[in-house]
Amino acid sequence: MSTLIPQQLVNAQSAGVQQVFAFATKAFDGIEKLVALNLQVVKATLAENQEIMTKAVSAKPEELFALSTSLVQPAAEKVASYSRHVYEILSAMQGELSSATQAQFQQYQRDAQGLVENLAKHAPLGSETAVTAWKSAIATASAASEPANKATKEAA
Repeated sequence: MSTLIPQQLVNAQSAGVQQVFAFATKAFDGIEKLVALNLQVVKATLAENQEIMTKAVSAKPEELFALSTSLVQPAAEKVASYSRHVYEILSAMQGELSSATQAQFQQYQRDAQGLVENLAKHAPLGSETAVTAWKSAIATASAASEPANKATKEAA
């Protein structure tokens, strides 16, 4: 038996481990961006609340209502801005992970096709039916994955 197949398995395992760490790195990059955004928001909110409290303490009773109503619009805009930033970060992270997953899946398909072709070259006589079945199964899996890949791209 050829040592090519065990080496292919080792290479596939190595590539899989590298892919897991690449996914983890991308996920942590996204989490890092979210944490930085949240820290920035908390810091700005604390400073704004200190300013508001200072104004409220020194305001006359009739000015308090005007102060509270003047804060509603900026607060809504800040919430909308924060939501947009979170959405952008999560969308970018999802897009990167989706692209990497699709690339990895395509590599797995190529590797499977290569393995079947290698097995077909070294297959004993009379096993053509089994090899044809394997090739058919890989082609079917590839065709079935296309709509899912398209839907994932559209969703992203």
